[in-house]
Amino acid sequence: MTTAQADGWLNALARDRGDLDRSSTAERVADKLRTSVLDGDIKPGQQLNEKALGEALRVSRNTLREAFRLLTHERLLVHEYSKGVFVRRPDVPDIVDLYAARRVIECGAVRRWPHADEDAKRAVRETVELGLSFRARRDWTGVGTANVKFHQALTALAGSSRLDEEMERLLAEVRLAFHVMGDPEEFHRDYLPLNQSIVDLLDAGEVRQAEEALLTYFDRAEKQLVDGLRTKR
Repeated sequence: MTTAQADGWLNALARDRGDLDRSSTAERVADKLRTSVLDGDIKPGQQLNEKALGEALRVSRNTLREAFRLLTHERLLVHEYSKGVFVRRPDVPDIVDLYAARRVIECGAVRRWPHADEDAKRAVRETVELGLSFRARRDWTGVGTANVKFHQALTALAGSSRLDEEMERLLAEVRLAFHVMGDPEEFHRDYLPLNQSIVDLLDAGEVRQAEEALLTYFDRAEKQLVDGLRTKR
């Protein structure tokens, strides 16, 4: 990768600084950086240059460091002593732990399907339709985004804003792992049909079978990510 390509995300942030002024809060700076990380513009393992970022966004060192602290708490960044701040690169124990949490949260939410309101159920169906529309255009990054929305919608069946927030954080970490994997088509193409089958089971009232299908889904996705991370060490 050339220097110009590597700095492309930094230039993009500089162009998008219009809504960041002298009164910018660390949260708003963190929002900008979070988006760049989750969109893959800043890659896992990449170091964040404090001086360059501060100049690009025209924010103080203290504001930027607070933004780094917030994103480190979210496990999107990591501070390495005497080296600096880097975008977190998930490892195998991270993936195992993430999927352990997801099994508890999402399977519990799926069991709420019979009691969920129709808007929540419709949101689950619509994420599958969104994924299908992206697949028709062979937009595999879009399919990946729709997949994230699918799992957020499943969690929302529980009707808990706290679980929604926790799932948002968990899925953000999973998206980092997706970026390490590389080719989005290779990872996402087989999971959209599984999403559709889970929705079909739920609509048929087969909630237990839908939960079992989701567990199988998680086992498969976890293994694929673990195997992929091990080969990319």
